[in-house]
Amino acid sequence: MDKRLIVGADTADDAGVYRIERDRALVQTVDFFTPIVDDPFLYGQIAATNALSDVYAMGGRPLTALNLLGVPDEVVPTKVVNAILRGGAAKAKEAKCVVVGGHSIRNPEPFYGLAVTGLVSPQRLVTNANARPGDVLVLTKPLGTGILTTGIKRGLTSAASARKAAECMTLLNVVGAVLAERGLVRAGTDVTGFGLLGHLGSMCRASKVGAEVFLSSVPLISHEVLALIEKECIPGGSRQNLETAEPIMEWDGVPRAGKFLLADAQTSGGLLLSVHPRKLNEVLKILKQQRTPCAAVIGRVMRSAKPIIRVQM
Repeated sequence: MDKRLIVGADTADDAGVYRIERDRALVQTVDFFTPIVDDPFLYGQIAATNALSDVYAMGGRPLTALNLLGVPDEVVPTKVVNAILRGGAAKAKEAKCVVVGGHSIRNPEPFYGLAVTGLVSPQRLVTNANARPGDVLVLTKPLGTGILTTGIKRGLTSAASARKAAECMTLLNVVGAVLAERGLVRAGTDVTGFGLLGHLGSMCRASKVGAEVFLSSVPLISHEVLALIEKECIPGGSRQNLETAEPIMEWDGVPRAGKFLLADAQTSGGLLLSVHPRKLNEVLKILKQQRTPCAAVIGRVMRSAKPIIRVQM
C-alpha cells in the first residue's frame, strides 16, 4: 500500500486521505442519492451539503467538487435539472468550494451528488479510529431526517417538521474543521446513511472501544418523529441499520421507537464527536458560537475488548 495513503477503506471512515506534503493532505469523498424532497433546488442543496460533510468530518476544508447527476431525460425537464444544479452550486459556494465540472448520465431514477476534494493538515486530521475510554460523545444535529422524509413522501409529515428537517439537512458541518484546527476533537464522524448506531459502531471497531449512549439525551428534530415510528413510517434503510447493529447492541429498557430512532438513516446529519472531558466545555462553547442545531452530550466511550454499544434511558 502507498505510504502516502493516511486513511483508506479499512476503517470505514468518512473519506480517503492522501498526503501530498508534510503539512498538507487531500481529503476525497463522493456521495449522491435519489430525491428525498419535491423541491429540486432544495434537493440539490441537501445532496451537496451531505457530500461536503465528509470533508468537514475529517477536519478538512472543501476545495473543489464535481457534479454527479443521473436523470430520466424524457421525464425530468431541463428547468428541474437546472434547479438541482443551482441548489448544489449554492451550497458549494457557501463552503468556498469550486464546482469545476461533473458528469451526467441517463438513469431510470434521478440522482444527484458531488465528488469532493478538500485539504487537511495531517497533524489536525480527525478520524473515527482515535476514540479513547472516558471520552464524551457529542452530537451536533438532532436525529429524525430518515423518518421525517419518509413521512413527507407518504404525506404524513407536518409542514413545520418538514421545514425543520430541511433546515438541518442544509446546514454545513463547517464546525468540524473549526474544532479540528484547534485540536479539540479526539475522533469523529458524520451521522448519515448508517444511522447513529452504524457510525458509532464503526468508530468503536476502528478505535477498539465500546460506547454507552443515553437515549434521553439524544435530541429529536421534532417529537413527531416518534409518532411516525409508531405509524410504521420507517424507511427500509433504518430497519436494515437496526438489524445490522443488533449483534453489538446491549439494550437497557429502551422502547422500540427509541431503537429505530438511533438506527434511523440520516441524510446530511450532524457530527458525532469523541471529546476528552477536559476539552468538553471549550467544544460546547464553539458549537454554540457556530450555532449548530444542538450540542448534545449523548454518551461516553468505554473500555471494551470488543465493539459494544450499550443504550439506556
